[in-house]
Amino acid sequence: MRKPVIAGNWKLFKTTSEAVELVNGLKPLVNSANHCEIIVAPVFTVLTSVNQAISGSNINLSAQDCFWEEEGAFTGEVSPRMLVDAGCSHVIIGHSERRQYFGETDEMVNKRLKAALKSGLTVIVCIGETLAEREANNTFDILRTQVSGAMAGIAAEDLKGIIIAYEPVWAIGTGRTATDQQAQEAHAFIRRLIMELYGADAAQGIRILYGGSVKPENIKGLMGQPDIDGALVGGASLKADSFAAIVNYDK
Repeated sequence: MRKPVIAGNWKLFKTTSEAVELVNGLKPLVNSANHCEIIVAPVFTVLTSVNQAISGSNINLSAQDCFWEEEGAFTGEVSPRMLVDAGCSHVIIGHSERRQYFGETDEMVNKRLKAALKSGLTVIVCIGETLAEREANNTFDILRTQVSGAMAGIAAEDLKGIIIAYEPVWAIGTGRTATDQQAQEAHAFIRRLIMELYGADAAQGIRILYGGSVKPENIKGLMGQPDIDGALVGGASLKADSFAAIVNYDK
């Protein structure tokens, strides 16, 4: 049985005091949520403070990115080992904004994934097509390319440390959400890709999240789909009440 995951990607929001205030407000709203894993992903500068604030709670800490080297002359980068030191158990890689604005490639995602797994982090690997790619009926080709690229050289035993997040780029921050059927169709295809690469058991075990304008209003429909195992939430994770409503979708 795949345990659902509800993860909040805070993107470039929240100073230290704002971040601590947010998780302090969130904790009592989700403290009885045992049906899913809860993750928040703040900016690098507040990781340690948020880690202290969520200590002893059922909220896990993720970073939004990492570099593939442990240390060295790489100004501006943060290594997986440093994230672990800051209290992270998870890291997001390959987010569409990293691909769109910072030239992230499938090869770079693969290098980050390998480095993060080596450090013991659970990795949320993001994939997804743009609007132009969907309208050209290239969604499945794009997903196949991104999955195979990200997973190159990854062994089956490593999958226990990997979560996939399907994010249709056209639905991120736009207010447009894939229909439940569109999301399920993509998730089922991704699961079939994992089966092709690693076998049926691996495919049934890996968790695949949906990301793209997830809100309290649409979470129940998404979570009712057989191949959707949770959500990677953007804007709605920036307020305790809306994120808690998504976490508590089973209520």
